Amino acid sequence: FTRRDMQAQAKAKGHPWEMSKSFDHAAAIGALAPADEIGHPAGGRICFEIDGQVRQDGQLDQMIWSVPEVLAHLSRMVTLAPGDLIYTGTPAGVGPVERGNKLVGRIDGVGSVETTVV
Repeated sequence: FTRRDMQAQAKAKGHPWEMSKSFDHAAAIGALAPADEIGHPAGGRICFEIDGQVRQDGQLDQMIWSVPEVLAHLSRMVTLAPGDLIYTGTPAGVGPVERGNKLVGRIDGVGSVETTVV
């Protein structure tokens, strides 16, 4: 999620805007699934719905960088440990959400996460 109001303020001042993605409750996450149980998905559908309407829809193999490439690059800059979460972005179709919207995110072979905007 991105708070566009915070992002715009930071950009206008020439400041970094990472806090527009790091605000309280910004990181939706479903149940964790160990790789030894689900493997390392390199393909499959990734989608996001708002109130039952698909807004973002893509394939894991369409990512600019594969998951192993992301891990290799990050591990050169920071120490990664079991349980670390890495958010890589989403398919095209980003848009606003409003209070009361029911959000559902799915990745084939991994699982889903559901929440309602409060």
